[in-house]
Amino acid sequence: MNRILATHEDDMVAVIEPGVTQQMMKDHLKDRPLTIGYSLAPPHTSVFANALLGGLTNRSLKYGDQSDWIAGLEVVRHDGTLARIGSWALSDIPFGLVPFPGLTGLFVGWQGTTGIVTKIAFQLWPKHPLNRRLFILSYSARGTYRAMSRLCRTEICDDIGGLSWPSAKMMMGVAHPDPSPQPGEPIFFLYVDLTAETKAEMRAKEDILARVLDEVRAQGDRFEDPLDIHTLVRAQPQLSGFADFPTDLKFLTGHGGGGLSWIGTYGPMSRMIPAVEEGMALMTERGFPPLIVSRPMRGGHFIVFRLIVTFDKKNEEEVARVRSLNEELLELATRHGFIMYKTPIWAWRRLEERIDPGMRRLMRDVKAVMDPAGIFNPGKLGLP
Repeated sequence: MNRILATHEDDMVAVIEPGVTQQMMKDHLKDRPLTIGYSLAPPHTSVFANALLGGLTNRSLKYGDQSDWIAGLEVVRHDGTLARIGSWALSDIPFGLVPFPGLTGLFVGWQGTTGIVTKIAFQLWPKHPLNRRLFILSYSARGTYRAMSRLCRTEICDDIGGLSWPSAKMMMGVAHPDPSPQPGEPIFFLYVDLTAETKAEMRAKEDILARVLDEVRAQGDRFEDPLDIHTLVRAQPQLSGFADFPTDLKFLTGHGGGGLSWIGTYGPMSRMIPAVEEGMALMTERGFPPLIVSRPMRGGHFIVFRLIVTFDKKNEEEVARVRSLNEELLELATRHGFIMYKTPIWAWRRLEERIDPGMRRLMRDVKAVMDPAGIFNPGKLGLP
């Protein structure tokens, strides 16, 4: 189940199976004027799964989470019958979900509890000839997210990411950074992706970026001038993981202890600054470097707030500390209006009673209709 079954280049749609990875899609599209978005997960991860679980990519600022890119589904129902959803139900080219009822909502985000999706028609996006990835050092969380919010409104960026200082230290080979930064060190770095069809268009976007940074500096926030990723990689080859996506961020996936955990949430940009400041303070207080990754989504209508911990999974005491920290971070994020995505069972159980009861009843009713025998992934999302 790892085939790319069709690519409709003129319609910018591909039909894929569950085992198709990010790297497979990149190789497939190498000589085509099209691309997908890539997550920060390793190249061998499934595009299909990320879409069904509402995951993000480096094109999510412009186009939303990957579930928004689904143009059609083929699903196996509880009785073994097949159904095609969206325009695919009538057209041989699955160009989109409309004008039929939005039945993808019966399968997206359900963690496999309502049926088995066997094929996805997946939207692709134009590949532009000019690309720049710029890194900008920032000296406060407040300034970082002011700049991110302002840049979203300009609509010049394909992607904007904000990473806290421990990520830079770990990329440079410091496996266990101190929980607090050294005096005078940057607190965050922003990266922005700019694409263009012409040099004049790229210059115009770079000018707008410079103007936004000057506006935020005028409010008292400190930023360094943007640095091109290729310049950084020549000076520090350890940063090559950020030069191109998909990538395997070895400082997270290949550190000696083997443990990697995070609380990944979506929430309102208006709450980001206090949530980040409290999250960093809590992680520091618990003795962990405050490693935070964030990306605005769908034009800045919401944002990713992810708090990451690496640890030695053979150290039982450290594992217990991480588990306790995750529970505290989940509570903190939820209090600020952020909602965990790809939610594991332990987190769902902690959140379930706070979810609107009408929503929970509706989910149970839908599950009963879609899976009357209870054969699809029982226990997920608090469902039988």
